Amino acid sequence: MLPALWRGSGVLQEARTGIRSQFLTLPLTHCLTLDKSLLSDTHLSRYSSIPELEKATVHMKNPDHVQRVISALRKEGTDKLQVISDFDMTLSRFGFNGRRCPTSHNILDNSRVISEEGRKKLQDLLHYYYPIEIDPNRTMEEKRPLMVEWWTKAHDLLLEQKILKSDIAKIVRESEVMLRDGANTFFDQLHQHNIPLFIFSAGVGDVLEEVLRQAEIFHPNINVVSNYMDFDDKGVLRRFKGPLIHTYNKNNSVLEKTEHFQLLSSRPNIILLGDSLGDLSMADGVPNVENVLRVGFLNDKVDERRGKYRDAYDIVLEKDETLDVVNGILCYILGALN
Repeated sequence: MLPALWRGSGVLQEARTGIRSQFLTLPLTHCLTLDKSLLSDTHLSRYSSIPELEKATVHMKNPDHVQRVISALRKEGTDKLQVISDFDMTLSRFGFNGRRCPTSHNILDNSRVISEEGRKKLQDLLHYYYPIEIDPNRTMEEKRPLMVEWWTKAHDLLLEQKILKSDIAKIVRESEVMLRDGANTFFDQLHQHNIPLFIFSAGVGDVLEEVLRQAEIFHPNINVVSNYMDFDDKGVLRRFKGPLIHTYNKNNSVLEKTEHFQLLSSRPNIILLGDSLGDLSMADGVPNVENVLRVGFLNDKVDERRGKYRDAYDIVLEKDETLDVVNGILCYILGALN
């Protein structure tokens, strides 16, 4: 197995076993062999080319549609392919050993640079607004103004803390952030085949980038649109740059005037990765889209939200802290190059 990011001694680390460097000398058709004990018992032969799709965590409302889209992505090739992904709880882990892993906002909220009073206020906001964010019985129209309210209040509290730009790297190193198992494989495959990875995050861009940098996977094929901090001449946080990005406005209304939108427009085939129903709009507005494969990570309140996720995403991964399925699909698509 490839080494996963793990927590140890308060520092974000990668297991240094030598396996990673050995793997990178092999062609990418040497995909990882999936442990058959993780597979469900039904129709194994149906997905013989992508056995990861038979994991017990995988749920599909329309398997035939999934097969058609994946086949089209493989046939069209990598020149037309891009990956659009959320970051927090999609590329990063939701939990580990029964404990929640921090989002890019939480990394700041829980850090030593936040006062005890500030941390309590940020926790109070989380406990009030997070249940609203994931409430399956509220519409997105109801949620949007409340998400703006939450993000604005949280950012205002962070501004009060006088966070230093020079502290960001240490804050990340001391945090308990973890990427999903298989993250190295995912990022490296895309990089080696020049497939753009567009990360569209409602988190904190400066923190997100630092997580990738410390994991040594912040490759040139990656573009990030997120909430970025603006520091004064002394390196003190003075504001957040606009526009504000929250869970339910991740669409072309934020992107259309950016250079990123032009990049997105050049590749009509998309693998979209998200963990909320708001992430489904990340590819909205991309012109001339031909094929989109939507993969959703259902991390929390699974029983309550399962129906809506299966209706919205082509593939739903329930409480799956790995990128096994995504890597398996990529391996199949890239196999057409050999």
